[in-house]
Amino acid sequence: MTNAVNKLLESLGENINLKPDTWSSNYLCVSGFKKWICNILPSELLIRSVKQAVETLVTINESGEFYNIFPDNIQTPNYGDKWGRSANYIEINNRAIAEMYGGRTKNGILSSIKILPAIPPSAKSWANCIILSQIFPNIYGDGYNKAPWEENSIYGIKLNSGYSTNIIDFEITLTPEEQFRAFNDLAHIHGLKTGFRTVISADQIKIAKPYEEDITFNWNNPEHQELFIDEHVKLINLGFEAVFIDSAKHIGGYDMENYTGVGALPGYEQMQYILYEIRRRSGCQTISFAGEKSTGDFERYRNLGLTTGTAFIPPDNYDKVKCWSEKLKYNKDYAPGVEVSNDNDEGGRSYEERLNRINSSLFAYEYPSDKLPSFMQMEDLFPLRYDTNTHHLMMTNPSYSTDGTPQSHWENLFTKEDGRNYNSKAGELFCHAMNL
Repeated sequence: MTNAVNKLLESLGENINLKPDTWSSNYLCVSGFKKWICNILPSELLIRSVKQAVETLVTINESGEFYNIFPDNIQTPNYGDKWGRSANYIEINNRAIAEMYGGRTKNGILSSIKILPAIPPSAKSWANCIILSQIFPNIYGDGYNKAPWEENSIYGIKLNSGYSTNIIDFEITLTPEEQFRAFNDLAHIHGLKTGFRTVISADQIKIAKPYEEDITFNWNNPEHQELFIDEHVKLINLGFEAVFIDSAKHIGGYDMENYTGVGALPGYEQMQYILYEIRRRSGCQTISFAGEKSTGDFERYRNLGLTTGTAFIPPDNYDKVKCWSEKLKYNKDYAPGVEVSNDNDEGGRSYEERLNRINSSLFAYEYPSDKLPSFMQMEDLFPLRYDTNTHHLMMTNPSYSTDGTPQSHWENLFTKEDGRNYNSKAGELFCHAMNL
C-alpha cells in the first residue's frame, strides 16, 4: 500500500519520484550528521511546494541516504520510553501559518510540512518535539480569518466533528487522517517527535451532534469522557506522541484562585484514568503528557500521569536551571521544564533575552543525561512582526496580507532581516547542542 507521504504528493498532482535538493545547501546548518535550514525567513519556506519540502527533508535526513521514493517504513526517533522527560517542546501555530485567501484560512498542515526543514532535529541525547497548536475545529470562526481585534480563539474546540478546516486540505482526495500521518512521517524522517495541544476546561469544549445544536462538554457525563479519550487515542494512532494539556495545573480543583480557563475541570482520579486509558487504548506507552504550569508539587503531577510541566524554573538564570537539573537528575518519570516562552506570551522580550533562555534550556546541566525539558514557541525560532505576539495569534486569526495572497501574509507575519539574523543565532545554539 502506498504510504501517506506518497499519497499526499499524488493527491496534490505531483509524481512521487524525488530528486536531491540543492536549494537548501545555501541555508544549511550542519552539526555532525544533523542538518536543518537556518538563517532564513519562514516565508522563504512557505512559498515552496510540498514536494520541494519533501525533497529537502529526504536530502538532509540524518542517515545520509537519499530516497528516490519516500520510504514506507519511517520510525519515530528512539529516545526510550521516557523521552518526554528531557525533550525540547516547540509549539508551532499551524493556524497562523496556514494559507489565507481573502477571508478563508486553510491547509495549515501543508504549511507545517513546509516549515519542518527549519526546525532543528533532535540531539544525540534528547528529542525535539513539535507541538501543533490546532488540531480540532475551533468553536467560533473555524476556517475563517478575522480582523486583528476580533476574537477567534484557538482555546475553544469542538469534538465529534473531525478536524479543523484551518488545518486540513479538504480540496484533495487524501483523508485528514492520512494528512496527519504524512506530516508525522516527514517529521520523523527529520528526527523530530510530534504532538498537539488540547484543552480540558469544560465550557471551552463543544460536542457536535448530527442535525442538532452543539452541546457543552460535561465531565460528569460518561459518554463525554469516552469521546474525549477516543478523540485523543485516534490522534496518537496517527503518529503523534505528545499531548500538551492547557490548564493542567488546576486538575482536581487545585489552586483554583489562579485558574483563568472557563468551566469545570476533570477530577484528579478521573484525569489519572483518562491519561492511563489513552496510553492503554493506543498501545503507546511512550506518550508524553505535558501540563501547563503543572509544577511545584512534583509528586502530584507525576502520580497524575504527566511527564513534564511548565513555568516553575526561572529561565533567565542559567545557574538556577543547572541547580534544578542537579536536584532532579534522578527523577526520570517527571520533571518541570524551562520555559523560553509560552502561549500567553505578549511579546516585548528582546532577542538577547530569548537567546539567553534557549541557552539555559540547552546547556544548563552537568551531564547531558540530566537535562531538563524545555518549552518554546514558534516565535522563539522565527520572530513575529512587532505589532502581534504569540498570545494574540492564539486568540485571533488575522491575515496580514496586503494583496489578498497567502505569500503576502507569510511575508508580513514575521520580522524581516533582523528575524533572519536572530534565526541564525538560535541555530548556532542548537548546533552546539546537537552532539552532546
